[in-house]
Amino acid sequence: MNRSLTKTIYLFALFNLCCFSAKGQNTTDATQSGSMPFPKGEKIESANFTGSAWLHMLVSSDTTFNTSIGNVTFEKGARTNWHYHPGGQLLLVTSGKGRYGEKGKTVRELKKGDVIKCTPNTIHWHGAAPDSELSHIAIGTNLSKGAVVWMEPVSDEEYKMK
Repeated sequence: MNRSLTKTIYLFALFNLCCFSAKGQNTTDATQSGSMPFPKGEKIESANFTGSAWLHMLVSSDTTFNTSIGNVTFEKGARTNWHYHPGGQLLLVTSGKGRYGEKGKTVRELKKGDVIKCTPNTIHWHGAAPDSELSHIAIGTNLSKGAVVWMEPVSDEEYKMK
């Protein structure tokens, strides 16, 4: 076999070995993370949550985009306190099941693919269902209008689907 052909076969074999090895590794990583599109992030240490939740910031607030974007993951039954955003908030559910409540309205069940539009100053809460984790992308909009205003915890009675 000539030297050029041997070199080509060697490079082809090395290329395939690297590709198949990387492909297997990505599959394992996706399986271990539950096929979540973004990292779970750091555990949130705050009195504004009932139960455990994690945050991975994707875009931090800046003057160019006037928004913040984070991936938030709630353990089963975890939820935010009542709160509102002076500039509004968008929630894009990426996995699991959850709940969303607004003052004076029936609690809404959330599932993957749901989009919630929290208009400015709407008092609300969101979190996981009792039997499922929930992950969503939280987009803080019009941040120049002010930071989130946190209120009291959501009671177990308020959390229940009515």
